[in-house]
Amino acid sequence: MSLHYRPRYTPLIHNKVNNTMDIRKIKKLIDMIGESDVAEIEIHEGEESVRISRHSTLAQASQYYAAPLAAAPQTFAAPAAEPAKKGEADQLTGHIVRSPMVGTFYRSSTPGAKAFVELGQRVEAGDTLCIIEAMKILNPIEADKSGKVTKVLVENAQPVEYNQPLFVIE
Repeated sequence: MSLHYRPRYTPLIHNKVNNTMDIRKIKKLIDMIGESDVAEIEIHEGEESVRISRHSTLAQASQYYAAPLAAAPQTFAAPAAEPAKKGEADQLTGHIVRSPMVGTFYRSSTPGAKAFVELGQRVEAGDTLCIIEAMKILNPIEADKSGKVTKVLVENAQPVEYNQPLFVIE
């Protein structure tokens, strides 16, 4: 049900003390409409009115949003190529550093800044390799093994999935 209040009309249901709408009587009207077959009622008196409708305008608006939600699975057709990438990850040699979360991969702390690590660079366990932004929080991803970065598997500012390979350290 929806309730529309227009202050330009004086209601039949009003409080004589402060000349305002009596909410208890409005609630009683809503209950009566709910129990009957009446779809809508509007009461006018003077400059105020009250309108009670069984059909909400919000229900109509949600119908407009239903179509894009049904189409959303079509936008995920691209990950069908994902098994090939996972197959490539299985063929990688060396220690693979994987994403611990879903987010956006960044090679540096700010745009235009020097990358945390470069291809061929030697890293120690605990060195920051990249940042993954998730829910507006920047999460540093650290090397869990010392060695040389032999591959960077993700481009800067690209989305990453949980457990996606990011770097190869040998």
